[in-house]
Amino acid sequence: MERFKQRTKKYASRFTRYQGSVMISICDLELVGKTLIDGELVVNLSKEYFQEQIIEENQAPELLKSCTIANLVGTRIVDLAISLRLANQNGVKHISGIPFLMIYKFKLS
Repeated sequence: MERFKQRTKKYASRFTRYQGSVMISICDLELVGKTLIDGELVVNLSKEYFQEQIIEENQAPELLKSCTIANLVGTRIVDLAISLRLANQNGVKHISGIPFLMIYKFKLS
């Protein structure tokens, strides 16, 4: 039980600055290392891309609120973004049954 509890409370994350934006990629930790296949589409959830650091569940809301771009993979992190009203279910895509969500926050000048 302790192993499951620890695993479900963490995310793999990567922070990137890109053209004046802050992009955060977050993946449910247990998905890192998996390859998802849907027809000809193959998505590798690599440790090299997603797991720059491991974050606790309580850190994710602040990262999601403060970034300008979010790249999210997994049921827990996508559900969190929706519960924070940063997106809605219509924007979620599924690959091999795994939810993917991209969020772009536009700023007016």
